[in-house]
Amino acid sequence: MKQRLDYKKVAPIGYRAMLELEQYVQRSGLEDSLLELVKTRASQLNHCAWCLDMHTKDARARGETEQRLYLLSAWREAQCYSERERAALAWTESVTLISQADVSDEVYAEVCRHLSEKERVDLTFAIIAINGWNRLNVPFRTTVGTYQPTAERTK
Repeated sequence: MKQRLDYKKVAPIGYRAMLELEQYVQRSGLEDSLLELVKTRASQLNHCAWCLDMHTKDARARGETEQRLYLLSAWREAQCYSERERAALAWTESVTLISQADVSDEVYAEVCRHLSEKERVDLTFAIIAINGWNRLNVPFRTTVGTYQPTAERTK
């Protein structure tokens, strides 16, 4: 597919605002490995090839295993995710798919068991950010496949 437009060039101030949210998330204290799983899972749900390419490459560069990335779409059946990761993934799915169903009390109770109040808010900001990136890259058909992790992103 051909890229429709380059949103970064068309609206640089909006792009910088998105980057500021992303930078907040990166400084939040949530584990990089958890953030990459969340970003990858939301991008799977949103069918965002560009973000899937980026976040699976970043996850691998940070030491994530291929098995955990391959099994992510079936995380409920796979035993390789911690309880904290499972709670975060359930929260990610519920928040990403909020237009289809309310976030259940059960999902909220589980995320409360594993994440502090601040972590829950920061995780939600991370989900908001990746859903925003997905909603920029999918409709504008950002060209996929050229992303390479940089030393800065892999810290």
